[in-house]
Amino acid sequence: MIYLIANEKHLTGGERKKLDAVTEIFKRAGKQCEVLTTNKEGDAKAHAERITSSGEKHTLVAMGGDGTLHDIINGFKDFENCCLGLIPLGTGNDFAATAKIPLNVKQAAEIIAFREPEYIDFIEFSNGVRSINIAGMGIDVDVLERTYAGKNKGKSKYVKALISSLLHFESRKFIAKFNGEEKEINGLICAVCNGRQMGGGIKVCPSAKLNDGFIELFMCDYLSKSRIIGAFLKLMTGRVHKVKEARTVRVKSAVFIPQQEDYTIQLDGELYKNIPFEVRVVSEKLKFFLPARR
Repeated sequence: MIYLIANEKHLTGGERKKLDAVTEIFKRAGKQCEVLTTNKEGDAKAHAERITSSGEKHTLVAMGGDGTLHDIINGFKDFENCCLGLIPLGTGNDFAATAKIPLNVKQAAEIIAFREPEYIDFIEFSNGVRSINIAGMGIDVDVLERTYAGKNKGKSKYVKALISSLLHFESRKFIAKFNGEEKEINGLICAVCNGRQMGGGIKVCPSAKLNDGFIELFMCDYLSKSRIIGAFLKLMTGRVHKVKEARTVRVKSAVFIPQQEDYTIQLDGELYKNIPFEVRVVSEKLKFFLPARR
């Protein structure tokens, strides 16, 4: 059985046509499909917990973006019998970009209908919370807080929030521990990456792979206001090696220790307060529908 988990807003108006197109493809492939709706935080996670606790084989499909994927993977109970797919309908669709899942809903649905799932990695925190794309703290959190506080809609809200953060964000102090190394950072961001980009296209880890058994750390020291916008333009095009203050490292696990008592981190764009930033990569566990390799 395919359970298609979609935000209620995607079931009305013009968006309804996309849902109908997806369910028609599943029907053509001989797949049973049930549509489950979400309208508040936690609904997708609750659906995933219920479905993956049955002991039966099921496919869960997120019809949304990174936030929907985040909720579903955190509700997963049975990785042996259940697998995950994505129909991208988010604002940024950052994970879809790394996975090379097309934004055309019919093409994305055909991957799930006619291909077999493959193992991909994900990030797991010491308290059990999971992240499928990127988790971090620093300017990324500042951008999200400004975005959620604003009244703009669509992708433009992230752009406006990013510009405001670039102009006003003050550096933060962290201690990073990885691969037997300890580094003190007074900078913009510390992040762990399973995917390659965040914030709708900022390619902080352009060489990251979803199934190599590693995650990548991205760390960026302080940048003066005169250089910060130029540095972010380089990151937008994947030229992280051109920013001398930035560094990426492949790891199996890592710890970031903020040097302030009260802090916020983001996991796939979802905000968490004061949880330990202690992570590891989990491999050969989550089965995910990916397009054919070219």
